[in-house]
Amino acid sequence: MQNKMFEQAKSAVANLMNGKNLNEKDKQAAQQAIQSAYTNATAEEQRELQQLEQQLQQENELK
Repeated sequence: MQNKMFEQAKSAVANLMNGKNLNEKDKQAAQQAIQSAYTNATAEEQRELQQLEQQLQQENELK
């Protein structure tokens, strides 16, 4: 079974990176989605989640 939280986290960060959602509320929602996804994530998913967190941090630094 796929980790739906993981997919939601990836989608939220992708939307931010594509400029679809740039407000602070959406950034916080993406961060929360990442944190929630860690609960049931495999080791590989956890590595991807770490990368998503880094992308989000870089995005915040650029704004």
